This record gives sequence, structure tokens and C-alpha cells, in this order.
Amino acid sequence: MINREEIRETLLKLFEAETGEPLDSLTDDQNMAEHLGLDSVDMVSLIMHLERHFKIRLSHEELANAVQVGQLLDIVQRKVNEPKEAAPLAGGDSQKIAA
Repeated sequence: MINREEIRETLLKLFEAETGEPLDSLTDDQNMAEHLGLDSVDMVSLIMHLERHFKIRLSHEELANAVQVGQLLDIVQRKVNEPKEAAPLAGGDSQKIAA
């Protein structure tokens, strides 16, 4: 399970790479456009890097209201830690799991 601070650290590095500006910290209440100066092109690029890094997919609907760093962290944390595939329901399926 990936914790919020690990995601925050990755996000901080990606923000710095995207903007070319060093950041001291990222707080949950920072507005990504106003406080960090990210425009829509920067955001698309940042999202693509996040998806690639964490091997997740973020939909437009999920990101529509994410304007603060904390909101983006919430979405990424939920996506990274959700089960990749649903386990089969109890029944006649007797697959063995390799150790």
C-alpha cells in the first residue's frame, strides 16, 4: 500500500520537473493553478506523468473538481491502492495461486 506522503513526494518531484522551479513543499490546501502556476497544458502533462509513474488511469470525471493538491492526492491515493482486479466470487472456480 502506498501512503499519502510517498505520493506527495512523487508529486513534488513531478511538479518541479514540469515547472523547472524548486518547491519547498506541497500542502493539501495549495491551489495548483494559483499557488503553483500550473496551466491546463502543465496539468495534462503532470497527470500523464502520474499515470505512468503509478501505473493508473485517471478519468476526466475524477479530475474535474481537483483544484487543490490535497484533492489530487486523494484521487491518486485511492486509485493506487484499489485492487487491480476483483477476486472471483466463491463458487466452482478452483484456481490455484502460485506461491
